[in-house]
Amino acid sequence: MGHVRDLPQKSLGVDLEHDFKPEYVISKGKSAVVKKLRELAKKADGVILATDPDREGEAIAWHIQYLLKGKKFDRITFHEITKTAIDEALKHPGTVDLKLVDAQAGRRILDRLVGYKLSPILWQKVRRGCRPVGCKAWR
Repeated sequence: MGHVRDLPQKSLGVDLEHDFKPEYVISKGKSAVVKKLRELAKKADGVILATDPDREGEAIAWHIQYLLKGKKFDRITFHEITKTAIDEALKHPGTVDLKLVDAQAGRRILDRLVGYKLSPILWQKVRRGCRPVGCKAWR
């Protein structure tokens, strides 16, 4: 179902004064998913996080863990959706890899900073159709 939290859409969402700390909010359209996850987690003894084994998947797992505080979490990874692969992953649960989470957060924050700081300048310099104003190379 993808990311359930992200930087806010209508503001920078990054605290430049405090080590670029991100401000996460529940993503648009994901409130119902978060509500359902919380309801299901209340009934469970623990939660198995089985998102993709890359930095985006690890970030999704970390955000779900954050939203469902107080539960026991097991992180499993597998590279094929077969009974054998899933059974093997369940035998060797781990934890969320915070290095991958930090890598995803760093990339997301950098994208946001470049987007918010550079986009207004680009829009001033580029006409519709992506032709730079006054750029001889485009003539």
